[in-house]
Amino acid sequence: MLEIIRATPEDANCAFDIRRDAILDQCIGAYSAEQMALWTRGKAADGYDVLMDKLFYLGWVNGEAVATGMLDLDNNEVGALFVRPGFTGRGYGKAMLDHLEDVARQRAIDEVVLDATLNAVGFYRGCGYVGVEQAVYRSPSGLVLACIPMVKRLLVMTGA
Repeated sequence: MLEIIRATPEDANCAFDIRRDAILDQCIGAYSAEQMALWTRGKAADGYDVLMDKLFYLGWVNGEAVATGMLDLDNNEVGALFVRPGFTGRGYGKAMLDHLEDVARQRAIDEVVLDATLNAVGFYRGCGYVGVEQAVYRSPSGLVLACIPMVKRLLVMTGA
């Protein structure tokens, strides 16, 4: 079972490592080797660490961090959903996504968005996200990736 805990600034390196390893393992074929090298270069202190100030979570299995996920309240955006290689296909990504959607519902957010990497579109569609138009993601570091912007309407929890 995945135990999901809010990340702290001290978790930045671990989260960055999960992200890097997941990209290198799961994005082969969807993006070029050059894109993947640019996407995974550097270290957490190069800017990834600031994400820990957002609603950033780590998923743990038997004391090992195996998944990450984030909810950016400024944009109602789900992001940084990565699962460590060797732990994919066990429902940990879905559990993290469900958690992020629950966090959004608790804040009365009725719609979340995300930019799906090309290799993850099927996963997100299976989780109820909608979107088909390909777009271009441009990161502050100069990375340019094809993605599919997607959206999901959430049923917001109401108080009793």
